[in-house]
Amino acid sequence: MFSQRTEWKLAPNRFTLAQQALAAAGTAVLDLALSNPTRAHLPYDAESILQSLADPGALDYDPQSKGLLSARQAVAAYYREAHEEFHFDPESLVLTTSTSEGYSYILRLLCNPGDELLVPKPSYPLFEFLADLQDVKLISYPLLYDHGWQIDFPSLYKAVNHRTRAIVIVHPNNPTGSFVEGKERESLNSFCREYGLSLLVDEVFLDYAHDGVARASYAGNGEVLTFTLSGISKICGLPQMKLAWVALSGPAPLVSPAMARLEVIADTYLSMNAPIQLAAPTLLEQRRSIQATLLDRVRSNREELDRQLARQKACTRLQVEGGWYATLRVPATQSDEDLAITLLREKRVLVHPGHFYDFSSDGYLVLSLMTPPADFREGISRVLEFCSTS
Repeated sequence: MFSQRTEWKLAPNRFTLAQQALAAAGTAVLDLALSNPTRAHLPYDAESILQSLADPGALDYDPQSKGLLSARQAVAAYYREAHEEFHFDPESLVLTTSTSEGYSYILRLLCNPGDELLVPKPSYPLFEFLADLQDVKLISYPLLYDHGWQIDFPSLYKAVNHRTRAIVIVHPNNPTGSFVEGKERESLNSFCREYGLSLLVDEVFLDYAHDGVARASYAGNGEVLTFTLSGISKICGLPQMKLAWVALSGPAPLVSPAMARLEVIADTYLSMNAPIQLAAPTLLEQRRSIQATLLDRVRSNREELDRQLARQKACTRLQVEGGWYATLRVPATQSDEDLAITLLREKRVLVHPGHFYDFSSDGYLVLSLMTPPADFREGISRVLEFCSTS
């Protein structure tokens, strides 16, 4: 009765069952895996946000396949202000309700059933579901760690074949927090030109460089056909407002037909709603206060983590450059999932096991640096105490 593309294992795993059991018992848990900024006790400008959703223009239906021009102009203004190294044209944008929807549009544009997409490992687990729904096969290429993360280019060249359509990069990666810039960027463009591939770049965490130095966006990449995805879920800490986009760049002979086809796909769904599009300028303004607050939180928690790590020898932190997460290297005396379950049950601390993000071996925990500081401080203390004595 159901399609093969939805034949997932839907039963909850042991880790989820452990979380559900504690929640059902009303047990308080310190959440060191927090990913929802609206639950992180951040100072939102509630009045401004709510007023922006009451624009009378929302009573008029004005379908535009790329999204309302006023909303696209607001996104273009964000790029011009945050990434001044290139002029940004709102006509190169297609608005979507989420980056997930943006991925689905792009995969429909580029791939036939059975075609392949190169994706980084470790990385966020969403790609597998998106690929299944679009009948696309994922081929992983490793990120190697040696005093920082690097793309394993020899593996890329081994993985590419006649079914490969694009390569995905996450800039900065989630959860490793590593940017793809400089010589790596040049090598990626060269690789894509050599094999006629498109570049899909997820930049949702781009504005959260821990050193405060703005990184270049791929939305200005003119070397190869490039689809850059982002949205206010992370930029403004507003995942519930459902405003994202795809920015097209690259050689004009490729961008023009790509945009023409992408417009038809977007016009088929017309998923963006009027209130959110009309509110886009106000919602994007929220980034100014939210990003500063979040970066302060992230840096403070990272410093607290390093202070506590310095007092023991069992665990270390891997280098991180951006984003909201940190990776902890722990003794691999059991599987990451078993360790995460034990920490949950015995120490009442929620962390994510590394295998959730496709780490190649055990011995990794992924922590959110967005957790409120008092909870983070106590939670890390419990985790390190357990890892040092077990």
